[in-house]
Amino acid sequence: QVQLVESGGGLVQPGGSLRLSCAASGSIFSINAMGWYRQAPGKERELVAIITSGGSTDFADSVKGRFTISRDNAKNTVYLQMDSLKPEDTAVYYCHANLLVPGYYRGMVYWGEGTLVTVSS
Repeated sequence: QVQLVESGGGLVQPGGSLRLSCAASGSIFSINAMGWYRQAPGKERELVAIITSGGSTDFADSVKGRFTISRDNAKNTVYLQMDSLKPEDTAVYYCHANLLVPGYYRGMVYWGEGTLVTVSS
């Protein structure tokens, strides 16, 4: 069984920073891509940032220049550094992973349970 365990959410004031972590564990051959989505109340889930196995990254326009994504391949972990946070960044942040696992010839998608980020004064 594959698990994605997230950490790092919480309450922060506008302009502040938070760092989210997501560790993948279980039977994993390789990681195709890992990233973060978010869902604010009353809105659809949206991509925040993603990093591929080759190191390519992509960000939502709304977070470019403020968020960075990185990974530790040895730990199967992805990080989201969020700076200059705004109230509109308030959402549940979900870790997303596309993994090559035993029994499947193509990548399988997994989701974390989500971690709440609240930006408020």
